Amino acid sequence: VFNGEIFNYLELREELINKGHTFYTKSDTEVIIHAYEEYGSRCVDYLNGQFAFAIWNKRKNELMLARDRMGIRPLFYTAVNNSFIFSSEIKSILHNKEVAREIDLFALDQIFTFWGAIPPRTIFKNIMELPPAHFLIIRDGRIDVKRYWDLKFPEEGEYTDLPEEYYAERLEELLIDSTRLQLRSDVPVGAYLSGGLDSSITTALIKKYTNSPLKTFSVAFEDKAYDESSYQRSLVNHLNTDHREVICKNSDIARVFPDVIWHTEKPILRTAPAPLYLLSKLVRDSGIKVVLTGEGADEVLAGYDIFKEAKIRRFWAKMPDSKFRPALLRRLYPYLPAMQTQSKFYLEAFFKTGISEISDEFFSHLPRWDTTSKIKEFFSSDVRGALSGYNALEELRTTLGTDFSKWDWLSKAQYIESTKLLPGYILSSQGDRMAMANSVEGRFPFLDHRVVEFCCAIPPNLKMKVLKEKYILKKALGKHLPQDIVKRTKQPYMAPDSKSFFGNGTAPDYVEDLLSQRSIKESGYFNPQSVERLVNKCRKNLAMGFKDNMALVGILSMQLVDRLFIKNNKLQSLMNNDLRAAG
Repeated sequence: VFNGEIFNYLELREELINKGHTFYTKSDTEVIIHAYEEYGSRCVDYLNGQFAFAIWNKRKNELMLARDRMGIRPLFYTAVNNSFIFSSEIKSILHNKEVAREIDLFALDQIFTFWGAIPPRTIFKNIMELPPAHFLIIRDGRIDVKRYWDLKFPEEGEYTDLPEEYYAERLEELLIDSTRLQLRSDVPVGAYLSGGLDSSITTALIKKYTNSPLKTFSVAFEDKAYDESSYQRSLVNHLNTDHREVICKNSDIARVFPDVIWHTEKPILRTAPAPLYLLSKLVRDSGIKVVLTGEGADEVLAGYDIFKEAKIRRFWAKMPDSKFRPALLRRLYPYLPAMQTQSKFYLEAFFKTGISEISDEFFSHLPRWDTTSKIKEFFSSDVRGALSGYNALEELRTTLGTDFSKWDWLSKAQYIESTKLLPGYILSSQGDRMAMANSVEGRFPFLDHRVVEFCCAIPPNLKMKVLKEKYILKKALGKHLPQDIVKRTKQPYMAPDSKSFFGNGTAPDYVEDLLSQRSIKESGYFNPQSVERLVNKCRKNLAMGFKDNMALVGILSMQLVDRLFIKNNKLQSLMNNDLRAAG
């Protein structure tokens, strides 16, 4: 049973034929079977792709499950009453009446800290997620889960001293080859074009190394604070693509949000997946079933603000009483007006979390996790009691490899981002789930494991030069793009949160229902009075900070998870969608 794509299947097929294997089809699925025959469970080492598969070995009476290195394709399982059930979606596991519908409160705590649960936990008790880069073997009633690959960085100070040109040229070669492999398809291929550097490079490589006309797609927002369409149009003109965009209103986000949670199968803290759900529908309606995107570049090449933020905080930690050093943090967030107007006291309070813990392996992420954790103030007394004494950070520490402590601070931060947030939120809630909800397959050239492994070997000062992110990527591939795009300050993809639901003071009926005191009390996860105060704040359109926005989306999405999956009671909007699909 196989879900995904093996991009190097032609080369692997040829190798296996030379070893004496006979093929009856030209599919990548058969290549997996023959690779398993040849290499056993280590067949995964030879696969370049995004995949989740299961193989039953009748001779050994053994079942093998495997998941791709970066966690692009999902895979879940549970054991109940001498049965083993696995699937790419949790809802199909819950369809079995022997599987209990219960929430794992420790996973909820993790999501309200890290934005995702730590595998094997999922939001559902006793339903496990096979972690990325792992395979599972069942034999003689015993389940063994093993890691077969991991990100490996050189020890601090042990990077190979080679010229910048070497790293730039090799990175370009690998990205060209990764893009070439991922363009293999039986159906037309398109690309997402966000207006940022990464998707622009992906699109430019497709255009440069293929002759076929290219359809590109993007999200534009009615709310100009989130809109990047001017950059997208500049790139469309430069790259000469056949471009289509979906213009997303706040009300559109509220309208499709229940459908989004139906597909994510877990609570989320931002509405950002909703516009991508609408975008994949546009892709499908345009006759495209495969899109290449720039996902993964920020993780493997240190593009996120959190990396620059950590560098400034380390600089600040050497002189903690400095008034100048924390002011540098304003420069990181020109796209956040509130950050420019806040006092230095606010900046210090916001970013000083963990400033004295510079040796802590989580130093880079402590402010983010501290800010996110504040939304746990909305938990009910019952949930607080159940979580008493539990520390999500300590559970996360148990997942770090033995070499983690030997790496430099940037490599540690990249590892956390690449192995936790990337598969736990970016690739799942914003990626695979939103694309496949409309039968569109996303592909990610930056996440070819060869690219990832090479990026791990690039010295930190070439990934982030002073405070210039993705320096070596711009040096390698900036020549293919307009310079205003290359030099543009990075703006992360975001969507309106609370404004999407309470833009005019009132919310859609399902929101009013799920956030009512009656529903909050009935589900039992949150404090009804605290939620009511938050809702009233939203109605009055008062200034909403990070905490309020994350809390609203987190509470609403958890209420949807409870309604859709625990109570198994579909909302009318989803029922209408099912009827349209059936028709």
